[in-house]
Amino acid sequence: MIAFIRRNLASAAATSLWEGSEPIREELMSIERLEQHARTLAAAQPVTPKPVKVYPLARRVVENAARLLQAYHSIATSIEENYAITPAAEWLIDNFHLVESQIRQIRSDLPPGYYRQLPKLAEGPFAGYPRVFGVAWAYVAHTDSRFDPEIFCRYLQAYQEVDPLTIGELWAVSITLRIVLTENLRRLADRVMQSYEARKEADELVRRLVGAVDRAPEPAAALLSAYGRTPLPRALAVQLVHRLHDQDPRIAPVLAWLDGRLAAQNTTADALVRDEHQRQGSASVTVRNIILSLRLIADVDWTELFERVSPVDRILSVTDHYLEMDFPTRNLYRTAIEVLARGSPRSELDIARSAVLAALNASAADARLADSRRADPGYHLIAGGRRAFEALIGYRPPPNAWFGRLGRNVGIGGYVGAGAILGALLLAIPLWVSARVGFGGGWLVLFAWLGIIPAIDLAVALINRGVTRGFRATRLPAMELREGIPDRLRTLIAVPTLLSSIEGVREQVERLEIHYLASTEGDLHYALLSDWTDADSEHRAGDKALLDTAAGAIEELNRRHGPAPDGARFLLLHRRRIWNEREGRWIGWERKRGKLHELNRLLRGATDTTFLPIAGRPPRVPANVRYVITLDADTRLPRESVRRLIGKMAHPLNAARFDPRKGRVVEGYAILQPRVTPSLPVGREGSVFQRIFSSVGGIDSYASAVSDVYQDLFGEGSYTG
Repeated sequence: MIAFIRRNLASAAATSLWEGSEPIREELMSIERLEQHARTLAAAQPVTPKPVKVYPLARRVVENAARLLQAYHSIATSIEENYAITPAAEWLIDNFHLVESQIRQIRSDLPPGYYRQLPKLAEGPFAGYPRVFGVAWAYVAHTDSRFDPEIFCRYLQAYQEVDPLTIGELWAVSITLRIVLTENLRRLADRVMQSYEARKEADELVRRLVGAVDRAPEPAAALLSAYGRTPLPRALAVQLVHRLHDQDPRIAPVLAWLDGRLAAQNTTADALVRDEHQRQGSASVTVRNIILSLRLIADVDWTELFERVSPVDRILSVTDHYLEMDFPTRNLYRTAIEVLARGSPRSELDIARSAVLAALNASAADARLADSRRADPGYHLIAGGRRAFEALIGYRPPPNAWFGRLGRNVGIGGYVGAGAILGALLLAIPLWVSARVGFGGGWLVLFAWLGIIPAIDLAVALINRGVTRGFRATRLPAMELREGIPDRLRTLIAVPTLLSSIEGVREQVERLEIHYLASTEGDLHYALLSDWTDADSEHRAGDKALLDTAAGAIEELNRRHGPAPDGARFLLLHRRRIWNEREGRWIGWERKRGKLHELNRLLRGATDTTFLPIAGRPPRVPANVRYVITLDADTRLPRESVRRLIGKMAHPLNAARFDPRKGRVVEGYAILQPRVTPSLPVGREGSVFQRIFSSVGGIDSYASAVSDVYQDLFGEGSYTG
């Protein structure tokens, strides 16, 4: 690549990068030489904050797409005419569907704003283009368009030993490789089309020289004079040699003319044919490499490849939990580093080191912080330590972020104040117009009273629209838990239900088994929290049969699926009825919220709950349960959702920090409520009455149930909101 740059420096100012027709092909290098070349290239590619204006890459991609489509139609036409095509043309026409899909992918993944943010080269034939474009061009040139993930990773790592690439550049590598490969394919397709046209021209010239059944031969001198003294196109000369061989002796002057022209070009017919065959062979190999590389690039896991070569990831991975987080969380950290680097004088690597150092300092300052929020780099990048960290690195937010920051600072007071001010302005406009046309004070007061409610409604609607457009939902960080749920995150999945019928009991146990089958492996337990239905007496006929059915079904599940690390995997926790003075009936204490409250007490070691012994054994729950996931009896648990929920709660930044003075959680989360989406109704599940009664019951019990769990967790205070 360096040799290529040096050869073209003299003419780079006058010749556009896109005017060349030669394939992107330089000396083929071994992996060791390619690594050495990458280091040399990194030292020879300075970037500039003020790049020159260049021909847009997006426009070139569109031109390449049109040119390749034209080549495809030309090759298809030649096939229909029973005209011989080259091996390179065969590769192109057989795999054109892949080329089309890759070009569509390029055009959809090439936002102009994103490429404008990438560092641009200061000099050379790629001056003004993104640095990563030069990196990809060099790789394609010295590998003959053959993409190999392992070799490419080593190439990028060697380059970054001298000059690290930014996060954005590493993400842009995939699409940039596609751009360079399609550019190379377009150049080879141009050659295929030029060769096709030249061969057709040669065939027509021979036909006119030799003549045909319906026409006499034309004078050779008149036909050959049209070519003057300019060099003959290679494909034209080769086709003439092929067609004129063993022809009528009258063609001898034409052969002599052809030999003379070739001699003037310092070649012979044999050498020309040999060179053309070599060119066609190398073109076929390159086109094959391009097609196979495009297919492999589409199949490669670029997230894994990116993290292998990212120097920012290597810095962040020295902390305790970074490698255990899921990919979206790691990407949150990297995105924050990108944003901070664009608004501060420091590089991405400096910011990553500063975040890690801040986390290590917080951990060393107090032993209690070893596993806390402040001991994680994310606390300083995306959480409560962000403002202090911005001041530390000298970050200045861009103007388009000022409104969002102001809204977060003023909070609910700013929201109310903005609505009041906007409502007053909306009301003042018609009042001012009314005063201008002559309405008196009494009328204005009446108009104000009549217009205050519509003005407030319109102001609230406008403020809400602005808030929803300016503030987006943020993804909660999460641990990946690749190996399943560990002992330290032992979780109980509880399903509150009523034992109303034998069929209903069996259905609930079957759904409990489905929850198990849809969940990841690890330390998970599943429990039915059951009550009998309300009754006029403490015991009713059929109670024992229902309980025995539920106990037998749970026991069968344990035999079928085996135990969990801490005992039985499936549990039945059933409560006795107690007298409710207010309702005048025997019911399970506080119904659904009471079950959750007593479950929480049972998990904390209480022995005075209303849970009954089952088969003569007292109620037993696993020890050291960290999380409880509560599902409604009709909830369907999507596959892997348990792992994702636990992974989010287990992340250090989501750890709840309770403030005893305020009586509430001030950082992190004690309760996580996931998004709930409706499923298609089955049988009578979607009936109007069922939906009404279930929604009313949920509204009545939700707030108090959450409050009870909150008090059990933290002893004091109450949950609001």
